[in-house]
Amino acid sequence: MTQPVTGGLTGAARLPSPYEPPGGQAPSLADILERVLDKGVVIAGDIRINLLDIELLTIKLRLLVASVDKAKEMGIDWWEHDPSLSSRATAPDRSLANKPDESLSLAEENERLRAEIAALRAADRSLPHD
Repeated sequence: MTQPVTGGLTGAARLPSPYEPPGGQAPSLADILERVLDKGVVIAGDIRINLLDIELLTIKLRLLVASVDKAKEMGIDWWEHDPSLSSRATAPDRSLANKPDESLSLAEENERLRAEIAALRAADRSLPHD
C-alpha cells in the first residue's frame, strides 16, 4: 500500500507518482529519456483529407522511439542492411538481371524486358505455324 507524501507548493498530502524516483524528486530529462528508450514509445495517427465525402488524401503516420537494443529485441534492424546508413551493409547485387528486382533502376528493368520480348518474338518466329 502506498503512503501519502507530504510536500509540494501547498503542503497538502499527495500520492507518489509512478514516474518519480523514490525520494520525491522530480525526474530529470535524462531519467525520462532513459525510461522511454528502455520501454519504447509508439505514436500513431492518420490524417485524412475529404472533399464532399470523397477521400482525396490519407497519410498514415507511425513513429517508434526506442533504443537500438530494444528495437533489435522487437526484430527491427533495417538500418544494418541499408548501405547509406551502415558501412557493413552490402550494395544490392546487380548480377540478378534475369529476375525482376526492386534494386534495378527503371531503365535497367525496361532494357531487360525489351530483351526478353525480343527473345520471345524470335522464338515464336522459329516455331512452325499451321
